[in-house]
Amino acid sequence: MLDFTSALYLGLAHDHASLRPWKALTAGKPAALHTLPGTPSLAAELAALMGCEAASLGPSTLHLFFDLFETWPAGRATIYADAELYETAWWGVGRAAARHVPVRRFRHYDADSLSSLIRRDACLGRRPVVVADGFCPGCGLAAPIAAFLECIRSCGGWLVIDDTQALGVLGRGPSARVPYGLGGGGTMQWLNVRSKQIIVISSLAKAFGAPLAVFGGTRSFVVDFERRSLTRVHCSPASAAAVHAAEQALLFNQHAGDRTRQFLSQLVARLRQKVARAVRLCGGYFPVQSTPGVSAVPAVTLQERLAAAEIATVLQRDRATGQPRVGMLLTAQHSIRDVDRLAAGILAAIQ
Repeated sequence: MLDFTSALYLGLAHDHASLRPWKALTAGKPAALHTLPGTPSLAAELAALMGCEAASLGPSTLHLFFDLFETWPAGRATIYADAELYETAWWGVGRAAARHVPVRRFRHYDADSLSSLIRRDACLGRRPVVVADGFCPGCGLAAPIAAFLECIRSCGGWLVIDDTQALGVLGRGPSARVPYGLGGGGTMQWLNVRSKQIIVISSLAKAFGAPLAVFGGTRSFVVDFERRSLTRVHCSPASAAAVHAAEQALLFNQHAGDRTRQFLSQLVARLRQKVARAVRLCGGYFPVQSTPGVSAVPAVTLQERLAAAEIATVLQRDRATGQPRVGMLLTAQHSIRDVDRLAAGILAAIQ
């Protein structure tokens, strides 16, 4: 079965033999009591990669979003969440809502919609906290971070970005020749945006293939976040294996990341070109491509026909319409031959 269901975009699997050895998988202590060797340097390296002053590590984005919104924002604040925000971030926002923090939804990546809501609420005297994904694979667009910042600049608000999709894929200085940019630092680097009002939460489990997450922001905010964190007291930290996998991923990124991303972008371009005469793929040039049902072939039928041809894809739900679509995740482990077979399978399935 030819598999297009994995989000390991750079093709990193981190088998045990390839990782730096560890004496114990875990210390049996929460992060508040024990700092795993290598964790501070890994956090610092990730902060530099993402363009943040400082960073903190967690077992997952769920842990980090829970911690962020369980006790923050304090005082008078309103959360403005993108209508198509990924579920993990929504679960965090739900913690704040349970503390009676008002939550508003604005149209997906629509700065005018956000600005209108903030102006409408201005008389309430609450600080705005905007929450959005850094990159949306569904529409193939990056968040308009500069426009979002403009909406909150004058009222001292915050912008919280879930950059899980972009970390390890997008980077600084994108161009027609290098569509993903360089370095893999994520959406802020890709858009060349810096601000002390931005908080970034990202998983390393996709492009970097390491099951842990990073929280980035100003040094003072990160220190305060760790001080307030409940999961650092009541939950286990990321394991030694996960930390060592992240170390290896960043080493790979330094030496071969840009070359790998360039190959990946070429695979995506080839797929889009091969099916362009018959199918409109969504996702831009990001390695998550998708197609709704084509003419008389519903998405469910399309996926079933691809499966019959020994091609595994993902049945997704379009967040805007609720309709199913067929998702295809490309990684650097795929070959040109794999992509050509996928394209041929799609064209045959819609006949």
